[in-house]
Amino acid sequence: MFPILTVMVVLPVIGAGVLFALPEGARAKSREIALGFSLVEVVLAAILFFQFDKSAAGTIQFEETYAWIPQIGTSWALGVNGIGLSLVLLSSLLVPLAILSGWRDDKDAKRRATYLALVLASQAFMIAIFAARDVFLFYVLFEAMLIPMYFLIGSFGGAQRRYAAVKFLIYSLVGGLVMLVGVIALYVTGPGGEQGFLTDNLTGLELGTVQERLLFVSFFLAFAIKAPMFPVHTWLPSVAESARPSTTALLVAILDKIGTFGMLTLCLVLFPEASRWAAPFIIVFAVISVLYGAILAIGQDNLLRLVSFTSVSHFGIMVLGIFAFGQTSAQGAALYMFNHGLSTGALFFAVAFLINRHGTASIREFGGLQKVAPVLAGTFLIIGLSALSLPGLAPFISEIMVFIGAWPAAPWAVAFSAVGVVLAALYILLTYKKVFTGPTPAAMEGTRELTLRERLVAWPLIAAMLVLGFVPGLLLDVLREPVNDIVTIVSQEAGK
Repeated sequence: MFPILTVMVVLPVIGAGVLFALPEGARAKSREIALGFSLVEVVLAAILFFQFDKSAAGTIQFEETYAWIPQIGTSWALGVNGIGLSLVLLSSLLVPLAILSGWRDDKDAKRRATYLALVLASQAFMIAIFAARDVFLFYVLFEAMLIPMYFLIGSFGGAQRRYAAVKFLIYSLVGGLVMLVGVIALYVTGPGGEQGFLTDNLTGLELGTVQERLLFVSFFLAFAIKAPMFPVHTWLPSVAESARPSTTALLVAILDKIGTFGMLTLCLVLFPEASRWAAPFIIVFAVISVLYGAILAIGQDNLLRLVSFTSVSHFGIMVLGIFAFGQTSAQGAALYMFNHGLSTGALFFAVAFLINRHGTASIREFGGLQKVAPVLAGTFLIIGLSALSLPGLAPFISEIMVFIGAWPAAPWAVAFSAVGVVLAALYILLTYKKVFTGPTPAAMEGTRELTLRERLVAWPLIAAMLVLGFVPGLLLDVLREPVNDIVTIVSQEAGK
Protein backbone atom coordinates (compact mmCIF):
# COMPACT_ATOMS: atom_id res chain seq x y z
CA MET A 1 0.00 0.00 0.00
CA PHE A 2 1.21 3.49 -0.81
CA PRO A 3 2.72 5.02 2.40
CA ILE A 4 0.69 8.21 2.22
CA LEU A 5 1.26 9.21 5.86
CA THR A 6 5.03 8.89 5.58
CA VAL A 7 4.91 10.92 2.37
CA MET A 8 2.88 13.59 4.18
CA VAL A 9 5.55 13.72 6.89
CA VAL A 10 8.54 13.69 4.54
CA LEU A 11 7.22 16.18 1.97
CA PRO A 12 7.28 19.24 4.30
CA VAL A 13 10.76 18.19 5.46
CA ILE A 14 11.89 18.22 1.83
CA GLY A 15 10.24 21.60 1.40
CA ALA A 16 12.06 22.94 4.46
CA GLY A 17 15.35 21.61 3.10
CA VAL A 18 14.73 23.26 -0.26
CA LEU A 19 14.02 26.61 1.41
CA PHE A 20 17.12 26.41 3.61
CA ALA A 21 19.26 25.58 0.58
CA LEU A 22 17.89 28.25 -1.76
CA PRO A 23 20.61 30.37 -3.36
CA GLU A 24 20.38 34.06 -2.67
CA GLY A 25 18.94 34.88 -6.06
CA ALA A 26 16.05 32.45 -5.66
CA ARG A 27 14.97 33.44 -2.15
CA ALA A 28 12.46 35.94 -3.50
CA LYS A 29 10.36 32.94 -4.53
CA SER A 30 10.44 31.29 -1.09
CA ARG A 31 6.79 32.13 -0.39
CA GLU A 32 5.58 30.54 -3.60
CA ILE A 33 7.72 27.43 -2.97
CA ALA A 34 6.47 27.04 0.61
CA LEU A 35 2.87 27.58 -0.47
CA GLY A 36 3.29 25.00 -3.23
CA PHE A 37 4.53 22.33 -0.83
CA SER A 38 1.73 23.10 1.63
CA LEU A 39 -0.94 22.89 -1.10
CA VAL A 40 0.35 19.47 -2.13
CA GLU A 41 -0.21 18.48 1.51
CA VAL A 42 -3.82 19.68 1.20
CA VAL A 43 -4.29 17.45 -1.84
CA LEU A 44 -2.80 14.45 -0.01
CA ALA A 45 -5.02 15.16 3.02
CA ALA A 46 -8.07 15.23 0.75
CA ILE A 47 -7.07 11.86 -0.72
CA LEU A 48 -6.60 10.54 2.83
CA PHE A 49 -10.07 11.73 3.82
CA PHE A 50 -11.90 10.36 0.79
CA GLN A 51 -10.11 7.00 0.92
CA PHE A 52 -10.72 6.63 4.64
CA ASP A 53 -13.28 3.90 5.39
CA LYS A 54 -15.80 5.79 7.48
CA SER A 55 -17.73 2.62 8.30
CA ALA A 56 -14.66 1.42 10.23
CA ALA A 57 -13.53 4.77 11.61
CA GLY A 58 -12.52 3.22 14.93
CA THR A 59 -9.86 1.04 13.33
CA ILE A 60 -6.37 2.20 12.46
CA GLN A 61 -6.12 2.77 8.71
CA PHE A 62 -3.23 3.56 6.33
CA GLU A 63 -0.99 1.58 8.70
CA GLU A 64 2.77 1.63 8.25
CA THR A 65 5.12 -0.19 10.61
CA TYR A 66 8.88 -0.35 10.11
CA ALA A 67 11.47 -1.41 12.66
CA TRP A 68 13.33 1.67 13.88
CA ILE A 69 15.40 0.71 16.95
CA PRO A 70 14.44 -2.92 17.59
CA GLN A 71 16.88 -3.17 20.51
CA ILE A 72 14.59 -0.94 22.56
CA GLY A 73 11.35 -2.02 20.92
CA THR A 74 10.48 1.11 18.98
CA SER A 75 9.10 1.37 15.44
CA TRP A 76 8.26 3.95 12.81
CA ALA A 77 4.58 3.16 13.17
CA LEU A 78 1.98 5.45 11.62
CA GLY A 79 -1.76 5.12 11.12
CA VAL A 80 -4.93 7.06 11.82
CA ASN A 81 -8.41 6.39 13.11
CA GLY A 82 -11.09 9.08 12.85
CA ILE A 83 -9.58 11.23 15.61
CA GLY A 84 -6.10 11.29 14.11
CA LEU A 85 -7.54 11.84 10.64
CA SER A 86 -9.42 14.97 11.74
CA LEU A 87 -6.28 16.55 13.19
CA VAL A 88 -4.13 15.62 10.19
CA LEU A 89 -6.74 17.39 8.04
CA LEU A 90 -6.61 20.43 10.33
CA SER A 91 -2.81 20.54 10.14
CA SER A 92 -2.87 20.36 6.35
CA LEU A 93 -5.55 23.05 6.00
CA LEU A 94 -4.12 25.73 8.29
CA VAL A 95 -0.48 25.78 7.19
CA PRO A 96 -1.07 27.24 3.68
CA LEU A 97 -3.43 29.79 5.23
CA ALA A 98 -0.76 30.75 7.76
CA ILE A 99 1.72 31.20 4.91
CA LEU A 100 -0.73 33.44 3.06
CA SER A 101 -1.52 35.36 6.24
CA GLY A 102 2.13 36.27 6.79
CA TRP A 103 2.87 36.84 3.11
CA ARG A 104 4.32 40.30 3.69
CA ASP A 105 5.79 39.83 7.17
CA ASP A 106 9.42 39.79 6.01
CA LYS A 107 11.14 42.17 3.63
CA ASP A 108 14.44 40.34 4.06
CA ALA A 109 14.39 37.36 1.68
CA LYS A 110 16.76 35.23 3.76
CA ARG A 111 14.74 35.65 6.94
CA ARG A 112 11.55 34.93 5.01
CA ALA A 113 12.95 31.67 3.61
CA THR A 114 14.15 30.60 7.06
CA TYR A 115 10.80 31.35 8.65
CA LEU A 116 8.87 29.42 6.02
CA ALA A 117 11.27 26.47 6.28
CA LEU A 118 10.58 26.31 10.02
CA VAL A 119 6.83 26.43 9.36
CA LEU A 120 7.08 23.45 7.00
CA ALA A 121 9.27 21.57 9.48
CA SER A 122 6.62 22.18 12.15
CA GLN A 123 3.95 20.84 9.81
CA ALA A 124 5.89 17.59 9.43
CA PHE A 125 5.92 17.12 13.21
CA MET A 126 2.23 18.00 13.47
CA ILE A 127 1.18 15.33 11.01
CA ALA A 128 3.59 12.71 12.37
CA ILE A 129 2.52 13.10 15.98
CA PHE A 130 -1.20 12.79 15.21
CA ALA A 131 -0.47 9.61 13.24
CA ALA A 132 2.08 8.00 15.60
CA ARG A 133 1.13 4.56 16.94
CA ASP A 134 4.35 3.95 18.87
CA VAL A 135 4.59 5.59 22.31
CA PHE A 136 8.35 6.17 22.06
CA LEU A 137 7.97 7.67 18.58
CA PHE A 138 5.18 9.87 19.93
CA TYR A 139 7.49 11.06 22.73
CA VAL A 140 10.39 11.80 20.36
CA LEU A 141 8.10 13.82 18.10
CA PHE A 142 6.55 15.54 21.13
CA GLU A 143 9.99 16.80 22.16
CA ALA A 144 11.56 17.35 18.72
CA MET A 145 8.75 19.63 17.56
CA LEU A 146 9.95 22.12 20.18
CA ILE A 147 13.00 22.86 18.01
CA PRO A 148 11.33 24.58 15.03
CA MET A 149 8.70 26.15 17.28
CA TYR A 150 11.35 27.59 19.60
CA PHE A 151 13.05 29.32 16.67
CA LEU A 152 9.75 30.46 15.18
CA ILE A 153 8.95 32.19 18.47
CA GLY A 154 12.42 33.35 19.50
CA SER A 155 13.72 34.59 16.14
CA PHE A 156 10.59 36.09 14.58
CA GLY A 157 8.33 38.35 16.61
CA GLY A 158 8.21 41.24 19.05
CA ALA A 159 10.63 42.68 21.60
CA GLN A 160 9.97 39.97 24.21
CA ARG A 161 10.19 37.07 21.77
CA ARG A 162 13.32 35.50 23.30
CA TYR A 163 11.84 35.58 26.80
CA ALA A 164 8.63 34.03 25.48
CA ALA A 165 10.55 31.34 23.58
CA VAL A 166 12.60 30.35 26.62
CA LYS A 167 9.47 30.26 28.81
CA PHE A 168 7.71 28.07 26.25
CA LEU A 169 10.74 25.78 26.06
CA ILE A 170 11.13 25.42 29.83
CA TYR A 171 7.47 24.58 30.41
CA SER A 172 7.44 22.09 27.54
CA LEU A 173 10.72 20.43 28.52
CA VAL A 174 9.65 19.98 32.13
CA GLY A 175 6.45 18.26 31.00
CA GLY A 176 8.34 16.20 28.44
CA LEU A 177 10.99 15.00 30.89
CA VAL A 178 8.33 13.88 33.36
CA MET A 179 6.59 12.08 30.52
CA LEU A 180 9.87 10.34 29.55
CA VAL A 181 9.97 8.66 32.95
CA GLY A 182 6.47 7.34 32.30
CA VAL A 183 7.39 6.16 28.79
CA ILE A 184 10.35 4.15 30.09
CA ALA A 185 8.35 2.70 32.99
CA LEU A 186 5.53 1.75 30.61
CA TYR A 187 7.91 -0.16 28.33
CA VAL A 188 9.53 -2.00 31.25
CA THR A 189 6.09 -3.02 32.48
CA GLY A 190 4.84 -4.02 29.03
CA PRO A 191 5.52 -7.11 26.92
CA GLY A 192 8.80 -5.80 25.52
CA GLY A 193 10.19 -7.14 22.29
CA GLU A 194 10.89 -5.47 18.97
CA GLN A 195 7.48 -3.76 18.93
CA GLY A 196 7.17 -3.23 22.66
CA PHE A 197 6.31 0.46 22.31
CA LEU A 198 3.35 -0.01 19.96
CA THR A 199 0.25 1.50 21.53
CA ASP A 200 -1.75 -1.65 20.77
CA ASN A 201 0.77 -3.75 22.71
CA LEU A 202 0.62 -1.43 25.72
CA THR A 203 -3.18 -1.29 25.93
CA GLY A 204 -4.82 -3.42 28.59
CA LEU A 205 -1.72 -4.02 30.71
CA GLU A 206 -2.27 -5.33 34.23
CA LEU A 207 -0.77 -2.51 36.27
CA GLY A 208 -0.78 -2.01 40.01
CA THR A 209 -3.04 0.78 41.22
CA VAL A 210 -0.24 3.04 42.45
CA GLN A 211 1.92 2.32 39.41
CA GLU A 212 -0.87 3.11 36.96
CA ARG A 213 -1.71 6.36 38.72
CA LEU A 214 1.91 7.51 38.72
CA LEU A 215 2.22 6.69 35.02
CA PHE A 216 -1.00 8.56 34.32
CA VAL A 217 0.27 11.66 36.14
CA SER A 218 3.55 11.59 34.18
CA PHE A 219 1.67 11.65 30.87
CA PHE A 220 -1.15 13.95 31.94
CA LEU A 221 1.15 16.70 33.24
CA ALA A 222 2.90 16.95 29.86
CA PHE A 223 -0.46 17.10 28.08
CA ALA A 224 -1.92 19.66 30.53
CA ILE A 225 1.03 21.99 29.87
CA LYS A 226 0.62 21.57 26.14
CA ALA A 227 -3.19 21.99 26.20
CA PRO A 228 -2.75 24.51 28.10
CA MET A 229 -4.71 24.16 31.35
CA PHE A 230 -4.78 26.29 34.47
CA PRO A 231 -2.38 26.64 36.32
CA VAL A 232 0.32 25.54 33.80
CA HIS A 233 -0.89 27.88 31.05
CA THR A 234 1.15 31.01 31.73
CA TRP A 235 3.57 30.46 28.86
CA LEU A 236 0.78 30.92 26.28
CA PRO A 237 -0.11 34.63 26.73
CA SER A 238 3.60 35.52 26.62
CA VAL A 239 4.06 33.59 23.39
CA ALA A 240 0.87 34.99 21.85
CA GLU A 241 1.92 38.57 22.54
CA SER A 242 5.51 38.14 21.38
CA ALA A 243 5.41 35.73 18.42
CA ARG A 244 4.04 36.46 14.99
CA PRO A 245 0.27 35.94 14.72
CA SER A 246 0.74 33.27 12.05
CA THR A 247 3.08 31.39 14.40
CA THR A 248 0.66 31.64 17.31
CA ALA A 249 -2.21 30.54 15.07
CA LEU A 250 -0.37 27.32 14.25
CA LEU A 251 0.67 26.82 17.87
CA VAL A 252 -2.77 27.29 19.44
CA ALA A 253 -4.96 25.97 16.64
CA ILE A 254 -2.95 22.81 15.94
CA LEU A 255 0.05 22.05 18.15
CA ASP A 256 -1.72 22.63 21.45
CA LYS A 257 -4.26 19.99 20.39
CA ILE A 258 -1.53 17.46 21.12
CA GLY A 259 -2.46 17.98 24.76
CA THR A 260 -6.13 17.05 24.42
CA PHE A 261 -5.33 14.44 21.76
CA GLY A 262 -2.90 12.77 24.15
CA MET A 263 -5.40 12.85 27.01
CA LEU A 264 -8.06 11.21 24.87
CA THR A 265 -6.02 8.66 22.93
CA LEU A 266 -3.24 7.79 25.40
CA CYS A 267 -4.24 8.64 28.98
CA LEU A 268 -7.72 7.14 28.77
CA VAL A 269 -6.64 4.13 26.73
CA LEU A 270 -3.46 3.18 28.58
CA PHE A 271 -4.55 4.16 32.09
CA PRO A 272 -8.35 3.79 32.33
CA GLU A 273 -8.51 3.17 36.09
CA ALA A 274 -6.21 6.08 36.85
CA SER A 275 -8.20 8.29 34.48
CA ARG A 276 -11.36 7.62 36.49
CA TRP A 277 -9.47 8.19 39.75
CA ALA A 278 -8.13 11.58 38.57
CA ALA A 279 -11.27 12.74 36.75
CA PRO A 280 -12.91 14.63 39.66
CA PHE A 281 -9.74 16.68 40.23
CA ILE A 282 -9.20 17.29 36.51
CA ILE A 283 -12.79 18.44 36.01
CA VAL A 284 -12.32 21.02 38.79
CA PHE A 285 -9.26 22.43 37.02
CA ALA A 286 -11.08 22.30 33.68
CA VAL A 287 -13.89 24.45 35.08
CA ILE A 288 -11.35 26.85 36.59
CA SER A 289 -9.70 27.09 33.17
CA VAL A 290 -13.03 27.89 31.51
CA LEU A 291 -13.87 30.72 33.93
CA TYR A 292 -10.34 32.01 34.51
CA GLY A 293 -9.55 32.22 30.79
CA ALA A 294 -12.82 33.98 30.01
CA ILE A 295 -12.52 36.51 32.86
CA LEU A 296 -8.93 37.40 31.98
CA ALA A 297 -9.84 37.72 28.30
CA ILE A 298 -12.36 40.42 29.20
CA GLY A 299 -9.64 42.48 30.89
CA GLN A 300 -7.08 42.39 28.07
CA ASP A 301 -6.07 45.38 25.98
CA ASN A 302 -3.78 43.37 23.70
CA LEU A 303 -5.76 41.49 21.06
CA LEU A 304 -3.25 38.64 20.88
CA ARG A 305 -3.31 38.07 24.63
CA LEU A 306 -7.09 38.22 24.54
CA VAL A 307 -7.30 35.43 21.97
CA SER A 308 -4.81 33.33 23.95
CA PHE A 309 -6.93 33.56 27.10
CA THR A 310 -10.04 32.61 25.14
CA SER A 311 -8.21 29.43 24.19
CA VAL A 312 -7.40 28.63 27.81
CA SER A 313 -11.15 28.82 28.40
CA HIS A 314 -12.04 26.69 25.39
CA PHE A 315 -9.47 24.02 26.20
CA GLY A 316 -11.12 23.73 29.60
CA ILE A 317 -14.36 22.76 27.87
CA MET A 318 -12.54 20.11 25.82
CA VAL A 319 -10.96 18.60 28.93
CA LEU A 320 -14.33 18.60 30.70
CA GLY A 321 -15.82 16.67 27.78
CA ILE A 322 -13.02 14.11 27.83
CA PHE A 323 -13.01 13.41 31.57
CA ALA A 324 -16.79 13.32 31.96
CA PHE A 325 -16.50 9.95 30.17
CA GLY A 326 -19.79 10.35 28.32
CA GLN A 327 -19.92 9.24 24.70
CA THR A 328 -21.62 12.47 23.66
CA SER A 329 -19.29 14.68 25.73
CA ALA A 330 -16.16 12.95 24.44
CA GLN A 331 -17.40 13.15 20.85
CA GLY A 332 -18.05 16.85 21.42
CA ALA A 333 -14.52 17.32 22.78
CA ALA A 334 -12.99 15.53 19.78
CA LEU A 335 -15.10 17.64 17.41
CA TYR A 336 -14.16 20.77 19.36
CA MET A 337 -10.47 20.06 18.76
CA PHE A 338 -11.09 20.51 15.04
CA ASN A 339 -13.65 23.31 15.28
CA HIS A 340 -11.58 25.30 17.75
CA GLY A 341 -8.68 25.07 15.31
CA LEU A 342 -10.81 26.66 12.60
CA SER A 343 -12.22 29.36 14.88
CA THR A 344 -9.10 30.34 16.78
CA GLY A 345 -6.87 30.10 13.72
CA ALA A 346 -9.23 32.46 11.92
CA LEU A 347 -9.30 34.81 14.92
CA PHE A 348 -5.50 35.06 15.05
CA PHE A 349 -5.43 35.68 11.30
CA ALA A 350 -8.05 38.44 11.67
CA VAL A 351 -5.98 40.07 14.41
CA ALA A 352 -2.97 39.85 12.10
CA PHE A 353 -4.90 41.81 9.46
CA LEU A 354 -5.40 44.63 11.99
CA ILE A 355 -1.78 44.59 13.13
CA ASN A 356 -0.52 44.66 9.54
CA ARG A 357 -2.53 47.81 8.92
CA HIS A 358 -1.65 49.80 12.03
CA GLY A 359 1.33 48.11 13.68
CA THR A 360 -0.39 47.63 17.03
CA ALA A 361 -2.49 45.02 18.83
CA SER A 362 -3.71 47.50 21.48
CA ILE A 363 -7.50 47.64 21.53
CA ARG A 364 -7.58 51.19 22.89
CA GLU A 365 -5.82 52.53 19.78
CA PHE A 366 -8.55 51.28 17.43
CA GLY A 367 -12.08 52.49 16.85
CA GLY A 368 -14.73 53.07 14.20
CA LEU A 369 -13.22 50.71 11.62
CA GLN A 370 -16.55 49.42 10.36
CA LYS A 371 -17.16 52.81 8.73
CA VAL A 372 -13.98 52.69 6.65
CA ALA A 373 -13.51 48.91 6.23
CA PRO A 374 -16.93 47.22 6.49
CA VAL A 375 -15.81 43.92 4.91
CA LEU A 376 -12.95 43.66 7.40
CA ALA A 377 -15.38 44.46 10.22
CA GLY A 378 -17.94 41.91 9.03
CA THR A 379 -15.31 39.21 8.64
CA PHE A 380 -13.98 39.84 12.15
CA LEU A 381 -17.51 39.78 13.57
CA ILE A 382 -18.39 36.40 12.04
CA ILE A 383 -15.13 34.90 13.25
CA GLY A 384 -15.70 36.41 16.69
CA LEU A 385 -19.21 34.99 16.82
CA SER A 386 -17.75 31.55 16.17
CA ALA A 387 -15.52 32.02 19.21
CA LEU A 388 -18.60 32.63 21.38
CA SER A 389 -20.24 29.55 19.83
CA LEU A 390 -23.11 31.19 17.98
CA PRO A 391 -25.64 28.58 16.73
CA GLY A 392 -25.06 27.92 13.04
CA LEU A 393 -21.27 28.00 13.40
CA ALA A 394 -19.22 24.86 14.05
CA PRO A 395 -18.02 25.49 17.64
CA PHE A 396 -21.63 25.65 18.90
CA ILE A 397 -22.24 21.98 18.08
CA SER A 398 -19.05 21.00 19.91
CA GLU A 399 -19.88 22.92 23.07
CA ILE A 400 -23.50 21.80 23.29
CA MET A 401 -22.42 18.17 22.88
CA VAL A 402 -19.89 18.54 25.70
CA PHE A 403 -22.45 20.15 28.01
CA ILE A 404 -25.23 17.66 27.26
CA GLY A 405 -22.90 14.67 27.52
CA ALA A 406 -21.18 15.86 30.70
CA TRP A 407 -24.37 16.79 32.58
CA PRO A 408 -25.14 13.28 33.98
CA ALA A 409 -21.61 12.94 35.36
CA ALA A 410 -20.93 16.49 36.55
CA PRO A 411 -23.96 18.83 36.39
CA TRP A 412 -22.24 21.39 38.63
CA ALA A 413 -19.28 21.55 36.21
CA VAL A 414 -21.59 22.12 33.26
CA ALA A 415 -23.46 24.85 35.15
CA PHE A 416 -20.27 26.75 35.97
CA SER A 417 -18.79 26.20 32.51
CA ALA A 418 -21.94 27.60 30.92
CA VAL A 419 -21.07 30.89 32.64
CA GLY A 420 -17.95 30.86 30.48
CA VAL A 421 -20.17 30.95 27.39
CA VAL A 422 -21.85 34.12 28.71
CA LEU A 423 -18.45 35.64 29.42
CA ALA A 424 -17.38 34.73 25.88
CA ALA A 425 -20.17 36.91 24.54
CA LEU A 426 -18.84 39.76 26.66
CA TYR A 427 -15.20 39.58 25.57
CA ILE A 428 -16.04 39.16 21.89
CA LEU A 429 -18.78 41.76 21.62
CA LEU A 430 -16.97 44.32 23.80
CA THR A 431 -13.86 43.88 21.68
CA TYR A 432 -15.84 44.36 18.49
CA LYS A 433 -17.47 47.47 19.94
CA LYS A 434 -14.14 49.04 20.92
CA VAL A 435 -12.33 48.21 17.68
CA PHE A 436 -15.01 48.66 15.03
CA THR A 437 -17.74 50.99 16.32
CA GLY A 438 -17.81 54.58 17.56
CA PRO A 439 -15.92 57.53 16.13
CA THR A 440 -13.04 56.76 13.81
CA PRO A 441 -9.67 58.16 15.03
CA ALA A 442 -7.76 60.17 12.49
CA ALA A 443 -5.04 57.49 12.36
CA MET A 444 -7.67 54.92 11.31
CA GLU A 445 -9.29 56.95 8.53
CA GLY A 446 -7.15 55.40 5.80
CA THR A 447 -7.61 51.79 6.88
CA ARG A 448 -7.66 49.67 3.76
CA GLU A 449 -10.24 47.01 3.11
CA LEU A 450 -9.51 43.27 3.07
CA THR A 451 -7.29 42.32 0.16
CA LEU A 452 -7.94 39.29 -2.07
CA ARG A 453 -5.13 37.40 -0.30
CA GLU A 454 -6.65 38.10 3.11
CA ARG A 455 -10.07 36.99 1.93
CA LEU A 456 -8.51 33.75 0.71
CA VAL A 457 -7.21 33.26 4.26
CA ALA A 458 -10.35 34.08 6.26
CA TRP A 459 -13.30 33.17 4.09
CA PRO A 460 -12.50 29.45 3.56
CA LEU A 461 -12.36 29.08 7.36
CA ILE A 462 -15.69 30.87 7.73
CA ALA A 463 -17.16 28.63 5.02
CA ALA A 464 -15.87 25.51 6.81
CA MET A 465 -17.39 26.69 10.10
CA LEU A 466 -20.75 27.31 8.42
CA VAL A 467 -20.75 23.91 6.72
CA LEU A 468 -19.83 22.05 9.93
CA GLY A 469 -22.27 24.22 11.86
CA PHE A 470 -25.18 22.91 9.79
CA VAL A 471 -23.81 19.50 8.74
CA PRO A 472 -21.59 18.37 11.65
CA GLY A 473 -22.05 14.75 10.57
CA LEU A 474 -19.38 15.28 7.92
CA LEU A 475 -16.82 15.06 10.72
CA LEU A 476 -18.81 13.39 13.49
CA ASP A 477 -19.18 10.30 11.31
CA VAL A 478 -15.42 9.67 11.52
CA LEU A 479 -15.14 10.62 15.20
CA ARG A 480 -18.07 8.72 16.71
CA GLU A 481 -16.73 5.16 16.58
CA PRO A 482 -13.15 5.76 17.83
CA VAL A 483 -14.37 8.01 20.65
CA ASN A 484 -17.00 5.49 21.71
CA ASP A 485 -14.37 2.75 21.73
CA ILE A 486 -12.21 4.82 24.09
CA VAL A 487 -15.12 5.59 26.42
CA THR A 488 -16.01 1.89 26.44
CA ILE A 489 -12.49 1.02 27.64
CA VAL A 490 -12.87 3.38 30.59
CA SER A 491 -16.40 2.15 31.33
CA GLN A 492 -15.28 -1.47 31.34
CA GLU A 493 -12.58 -0.60 33.85
CA ALA A 494 -15.22 0.94 36.10
CA GLY A 495 -17.27 -2.26 35.92
CA LYS A 496 -14.47 -4.52 37.15
